[in-house]
Amino acid sequence: METLSWTSEMLISGIILAATFIGIFTEGIHGFHRAKFALAGAGAMVLAGQYYGYYSPELAIEAIDWNVIFLLGCMMTIIAIMIPTGGFQAMAFAIAAYSKGRLYLLLLMMGTLVTALSLLLDNVTTVVIFGPLIILIAQALKVSPIPYLLAAALLSDTGGVATLVGDPPNLMIGSAAGIDFNTFLMHMAGIVFIAWVGTLIALKFLFRKELAVKPAVATMNDSGGIKDKKTWYGALIVLGLMVIGFILHDKLHWDAWVVSAMGLTMLVFIGKDLDMDEHFADVELSLLIFFMALFIIIGGVEHSHFLEYIGQFIIPYVQGDLLTATLMLMWAAAILSAMIDNIPFTAAMIPIILGMEQQGVNVTPLWWALSAGVGMGGNGTHLGSTANVFIVTISEKLARDTGNHEYAITPGLWFRKGTPVMILTLIICSIVMTLFFDFFSAPL
Repeated sequence: METLSWTSEMLISGIILAATFIGIFTEGIHGFHRAKFALAGAGAMVLAGQYYGYYSPELAIEAIDWNVIFLLGCMMTIIAIMIPTGGFQAMAFAIAAYSKGRLYLLLLMMGTLVTALSLLLDNVTTVVIFGPLIILIAQALKVSPIPYLLAAALLSDTGGVATLVGDPPNLMIGSAAGIDFNTFLMHMAGIVFIAWVGTLIALKFLFRKELAVKPAVATMNDSGGIKDKKTWYGALIVLGLMVIGFILHDKLHWDAWVVSAMGLTMLVFIGKDLDMDEHFADVELSLLIFFMALFIIIGGVEHSHFLEYIGQFIIPYVQGDLLTATLMLMWAAAILSAMIDNIPFTAAMIPIILGMEQQGVNVTPLWWALSAGVGMGGNGTHLGSTANVFIVTISEKLARDTGNHEYAITPGLWFRKGTPVMILTLIICSIVMTLFFDFFSAPL
């Protein structure tokens, strides 16, 4: 294998990458939204690439993974249509009523619902739906919402790892590696299920005092019922058809975004009185722009051969002991994703793994390790995933509104409750991946 030499193009692209990521990771310090730094980095990468001759606007557009962008956009719009129907609220209050004051049962059922939704929706969308509902239910029962809010974040992060569409990093990995919905589910469902059970057991132990409190007697019929039954039940049918579409999309030769786009098209005709402008306005454009800018930045770094240069030093270790390298990647991905958002880390790792694949290395287990690592690692800190940040934000608002500072999820509280969950799930994933390494390392 020919060894790459260090070049000025690598230096420039590496500096832009580092500066952009520092700006993204320190969002909480300087107050600028991470999308602003991503846009600035993308612009700098294109200009520098043109000047040094390794990148261009045309290559930047090609670097964007439109499968990820369109899939996320369509799913966001579908959920924006479903939320006003009142269906999610009705489901949450029905679960609360069924639990009859048994707090661990309430956590178990609410956590199961959150996990089930995380299989199809990204974890941010899931907690945005259920975070406020959890607070309403906890206030009605006069119990602390903290166990349920943390459970929603931890279980959505964990459950989202199981499917191709459950978490943005999975979309990025699947699209880059050519992994279809069925293959992803077949490899990750088992390992995630065991980690999910472990998380539920850990939550019962970690919150044993809070869950032992006797709740107030409350009537959980305040949800107002489903306001728009036609749209809600129509949306459920559409989601069911989309699941079938995701399962069959490889045989149909469709990308995942085609399935979501068709589902959205059916839904807008079912709810014929829908205000299209209103629901499209609810799409998180800042997140989509952030993704597009990240793809442009990583594309520039890739064209400068900087990541390929780094990869050549990793290849000997991977070839020497693939299992150890796989486990090391999983734990490294988890630790780094706990400290920073997992999306930029995933974006940076994908081209490195692809570069190793081009050199003849069997990188199949590395894809599964990366997915498990960034997914489980998101549970480690309050900054580990965007879902975590949202949960912390609404808990802080609740603490201010009620004057009860105990309702705020602090970094210390997350460290005591969330970090043990991350470590437990990583140990579980490491054991399962070691025992079934032949399965995970079989070429795709």
